[in-house]
Amino acid sequence: MTYKKDFSEKTVDPNPFIQFRNWYSEHLNSGITIPESVALGTASADGHVSVRTVLLKDFNDKSFVFFTNYKSRKGSQLLSNPRAAFLFYWPESGRQIRIEGITEKLTDKDSESYFKTRPRESQVSSWASEQSSVIPDRQYLENRYDFYINKYSEISVDKPQHWGGFSLIPDWFEFWQEGEFRLHDRLSYIKREDLWVMERLAP
Repeated sequence: MTYKKDFSEKTVDPNPFIQFRNWYSEHLNSGITIPESVALGTASADGHVSVRTVLLKDFNDKSFVFFTNYKSRKGSQLLSNPRAAFLFYWPESGRQIRIEGITEKLTDKDSESYFKTRPRESQVSSWASEQSSVIPDRQYLENRYDFYINKYSEISVDKPQHWGGFSLIPDWFEFWQEGEFRLHDRLSYIKREDLWVMERLAP
């Protein structure tokens, strides 16, 4: 492993969204399969925590967007406790990004706009899968899929009311870069009022 000395307070961007864009752009161009995958951590109102992988579908200088079934475990947890966390871990480049913040539901209009861009089979799956619910067997799921395939065979697929997007609005970032002898570099950004304050953390 080569110790990367170019990652420091002097070389990172003072805006964490720009720094994320810089690293993410390099990652997208690395040839990694499903580069937009990210671990999403949520918790119920009484503190039960769960983590799963979702796909980052969009981001800007204010938030990060992903989509799900609102009746799923993550959807239910986010509706009762909007705090959430992302973890991007890229072992190929020895980098990791953690993001924490508050989530908000997207407008139905924005969710509808994205839904129309999905492959038809994925649109149908959003109807067929009662995400996170207990089902009797695989055949039950396939039967539901066949039912909705037939239902929408000659018409466009409507977006289910229980399906849509969330935006994660960060108040904390951490950029981690692997170093030799476990002397990793960790730079965090914490939002204080309207300013992002950078801090170095011990590895």
